[in-house]
Amino acid sequence: MEAPDQENPCAICLGGMAAGGGQATFTAECSHTFHFNCISASVAHGHLVCPLCNARWRELPFLRPTAPVPQPPTLPRLGRPVPMHHHQPPPPHVHTVQHHQPPPPEPTVVFDDDEQVEPASRPPADSTPAAASNGAVVVNTHAEYSAVARDSSSDNFAVLVHVKAPAMADTVAAGSDKPPPRAPLDLVTVLDVSGSMSGHKLALLKQAMRFVIDNLGPNDRLSVVSFSSEARRLTRLTRMSDAGKALAVSAVESLVARGGTNIAEGLRTAAKVLDERRHRNAVSSVVLLSDGQDTYTMMRRRGPSGVQANNYEELVPPSFARTGADGEWSAPIHTFGFGNDHDAAAMHVIAEATGGTFSFIENEAVIQDAFAQCIGGLLSVVVQEARIAVACVHPGVRVVSVKSGRYESRVDEDGCAASVRVGELYADEERRFLLFLTVPRVEATDGDTTALARVVFSYRNAASGAEVSVTAEDTVVARPEHAPSASERSVEVERERVRVEAAEDIAAARAAAERGEHQEAVEILENRQRALEQSEAAGDGDPMIVALGAELQEMRGRVSNRQSYMRSGRAYMLAGMSAHQQQRATSRQMLEPEEQQTSMMARNSGVRRMIRRGVGSSGGGYMAA
Repeated sequence: MEAPDQENPCAICLGGMAAGGGQATFTAECSHTFHFNCISASVAHGHLVCPLCNARWRELPFLRPTAPVPQPPTLPRLGRPVPMHHHQPPPPHVHTVQHHQPPPPEPTVVFDDDEQVEPASRPPADSTPAAASNGAVVVNTHAEYSAVARDSSSDNFAVLVHVKAPAMADTVAAGSDKPPPRAPLDLVTVLDVSGSMSGHKLALLKQAMRFVIDNLGPNDRLSVVSFSSEARRLTRLTRMSDAGKALAVSAVESLVARGGTNIAEGLRTAAKVLDERRHRNAVSSVVLLSDGQDTYTMMRRRGPSGVQANNYEELVPPSFARTGADGEWSAPIHTFGFGNDHDAAAMHVIAEATGGTFSFIENEAVIQDAFAQCIGGLLSVVVQEARIAVACVHPGVRVVSVKSGRYESRVDEDGCAASVRVGELYADEERRFLLFLTVPRVEATDGDTTALARVVFSYRNAASGAEVSVTAEDTVVARPEHAPSASERSVEVERERVRVEAAEDIAAARAAAERGEHQEAVEILENRQRALEQSEAAGDGDPMIVALGAELQEMRGRVSNRQSYMRSGRAYMLAGMSAHQQQRATSRQMLEPEEQQTSMMARNSGVRRMIRRGVGSSGGGYMAA
């Protein structure tokens, strides 16, 4: 008797399902497989969901009535009797024609089996002054110069809008031992288990996932999706109670590496999990990890010059794409490229298209720390659906442009107003946006000051759901008779201008390297590094400037030749671009402790707590003061 296949037994009888075992099998829409007789009996008793993942089935297995025994054909009236050969197959050269019913429709799996969540209370809208610090966002503006001569005008006057989210601790009562209240999370992890993830990589991935599961709270929900040649939802969106965590760990431990890499199918499955859920937590996000390149999705398109190029946008399901100004906010996909063989360009596009970040895990051993950095942020979301509205106060002031990175910005046609869609902020996070304005000449009769702009920051409190509006003090400049000296330039504005210009040159150097112009890429970075060292912001040894210089130096080595660029330079630079464009930390490499203290990761209390719980070191990408 053949030994049963114990690797993938039937979940009902625990018997093996090896090919040729003499029993029919049934594969459900959710991809789980059972003995046909076992699952048919289960369905006959009223169990209409998968015994493993609880997915509700629309195509149900059932036993048909036994077909009648076919009667022998009628003998001809004349001629010799036709010999009967019962239960014998036709000769090999005879082609038997079989008539089949039309094929059944493709099975459709509906992932509406998510575990229920407790509804959050929704307090009424509130309006909070900028000076408040008890859990409120603080909004400030900084003018490039504190004064502009009356008879002078400017067509490119910089104003910095600075936003800082409250700390989680701000909402904790004094003397309380309870953790700070926070918004619960719906998290879908999309994990590459293709053949290249076998061995040590898969073991590290499982370890990192156990860490993630352990740090989720009982109101958080997790769904685990794995993909290789196909994608599978291993668990429904399940609350991370003790029982839920045990189920999730069991699913992770069952992962086996084999097959190809179908990133698109993994993301489509994640989209179904979020789109078809019946209940929603306040925060939703997807984490995608892959060490390879999608080998199943055609992504070629012809560019303007007629050259074929990869169309990575095809990997992103429509429901994840960023919406318009009046649309809903989609869940971000935070992508992690594992090792030196992943498709960094694809992972960067996926993150960029959805408002997520792309991290480069060059050292496989720090995968847990990279996950900790990401999860720590997701578990400390304090601001959602944030927008900045800018209105010009003086009738002669106009908004020329906005430097907002990947955050969607808009300037009205008449230049009298502008806006930026900010989205989510983690606890302690900061955002800086540069506005460039026209400032007109004024007469002495117009007064000693000119009010340039008024900034309103509106958002939803992630924990309570309250709508909040914070109005900053008007940006005002003095209008003396004589022009001020250059030494009165705002340090805050100069620091952000230096960072933005460096980010633009990083993108330009990366584009040159993609064209094979590696020497040009090095020169772009060298020139920017020299300009950085000569800037006013570098005069006092500003930590952000020092860290930014170290970043540019590291990039120079990684773009110097094709071999270095293809091995790690592309991924390193794309992760850096993602960090600067989103103003949020990304993992790229292990940094020295003093550099670590200047990263955005070090400023986020939720991330700091999460990293301390992990093992090893984590690298920061976006450099902040």
